[in-house]
Parts: sequence; C-alpha cells; structure tokens
Amino acid sequence: MKKFLLLLGLITLGTQSPAQEGTVYDHLSLESRILKTTKKYAIYLPPDYETSERSYPVLYLLHGAGGDQTEWVQRGEVKHITDKAIRDGITKPLIIAMPDASGPDRGYANNPAGTWLYEDYFFEEFIPFIEKTYRVRPGKMNRSVAGLSMGGNGTFIFALHYPEMFKAACSLSAATGPLSPETAKEYLKRWDTGLSDEQIREWYQKYSVLELIKQIPENRKAAVRWYITCGDDDHIENVYEGNCLIHLTMRKLEVPHEFRITDGGHTWEVWRRALPEVLEFINFP
Repeated sequence: MKKFLLLLGLITLGTQSPAQEGTVYDHLSLESRILKTTKKYAIYLPPDYETSERSYPVLYLLHGAGGDQTEWVQRGEVKHITDKAIRDGITKPLIIAMPDASGPDRGYANNPAGTWLYEDYFFEEFIPFIEKTYRVRPGKMNRSVAGLSMGGNGTFIFALHYPEMFKAACSLSAATGPLSPETAKEYLKRWDTGLSDEQIREWYQKYSVLELIKQIPENRKAAVRWYITCGDDDHIENVYEGNCLIHLTMRKLEVPHEFRITDGGHTWEVWRRALPEVLEFINFP
C-alpha cells in the first residue's frame, strides 16, 4: 500500500511539474510600417496562461547592444528565473515581452536623421500589438519596463518620455551615452558625420538621461518607481560613472529611486542576479 501511495505521489508530481513552467517563444514577428521591415520579438507566458482566461501584467524587457530578442531567453535565463520567482512568491504571474532593437541603426531611440524611428515603433506599434495579441491587463499600473546596457538606456528614455505609461522602470548597467553636449557631438558623429550642430543639440536635449531627469516637473517626480543597478567593476564607457551621476542627480533633485552598486562587471552574471530583484521590485498587483 505504501509503495502504491509513493508511486501515485510520484505520478501526481510528474503531472504537476509542467504546469509550474512558463512558455517562451523567441522567434515571433510583426510587420512594422514605421521601420519598414519585419521585426522579431520574444514572449514569456506564465505557467497558467494556456489553462486560464485571466489577464496578466506585462514587463517589457530590453536587450543590450549586439543582442536581439533572444538574448534574455538564451543568455539571461528569463524562463528559469521567472518560473522560480513565481513559484517562490517573489512575483505574481506576468507576461514578459522582449522586442528586437538590432539593425543597421540599432538602439531604442529615434536617430537624428530620422532613418531609425525605434521609439515611435515601440510605442505606436509594438506595445499596441502585444497588448492586443496577448491577454494583457490594461493601464499604467500593469506595465513596467527594464533592460540591460543599451536596454538600460532605453529603459530610462522610455520611462522619462512616457511616465504615464509605466508603473516601474528598472535599469541594469545602463549605457548612459554622452554626459555633456560636447561629448554628444563626438558620440553621434561615430554614426553619422552629416549632422548639424543644431541636430546634435536637439538630440542631446531629447535623449540625454541626465538632461531629461533635470527636466522632470515637480509634480511628476514620483510618477515612476525607479530601480537602478550597476556592477562595481563595470569598465564599459560611461556606465559606472554615468549611473553614479544619474543617482546623484536624482538624489539632489529628490526623485525617488533605488540605487544598487553590486559586485561584478558588465556581465550576464550581474544581470541574471538582478532579474529576480527586478521582478520583486515591480510588484504587480
């Protein structure tokens, strides 16, 4: 009898295990009118997505330079980490949408020449597509954004430009870009030597994280919950310095935020370790 009960328990455990795992699709696509091309994306669906009719909050998770929509899946272990966070009660079941920002003019910002309007694509096409295609709860309180390196920069830009869209923004080792108008000129002319000084100045005012933080109206300083982290051995250009300056600027201007200097460099070890903290921080209802 005991052997029968043990066997029954093992069978029951075996049938329950798949229900504890989410599903990831990493080579899905949509047609973009704005970018004039087909863009890939990856999606994480929580364990009970296929067996329930409920709707879920969504996290938009951005990859770094040189990566694409598969980066968080293949190197970031997003499925394993999120499944565990849900099982452990760190986060409630959620959808994670991972867009592809690779291409000839990679990145999450619109470029000065107007040939890569990724920010427009993200807000006018990608978010509406995701929230129409999947069972996503509507509204700011059910939507967050996070990303690493180039995606950390994108996280800052998106949440600073559209604070009404996101409950929380979590930036991991953000590539902060040029920290002054002078360095912006050198930075942008790596990509486009035909830009005028006026175009560079306008771009800097619109896409400098430090400038955008200084422009936050007094009544919007708490509009987004901010989580910022960076490795203490990160030697990528402007990452450690830039994140510390952002923290100091936010602190001086009394913009509420959480700032963490963690052990490590510009590595997946740091970002995989940070993901459960992100999932806990966004704290969807």
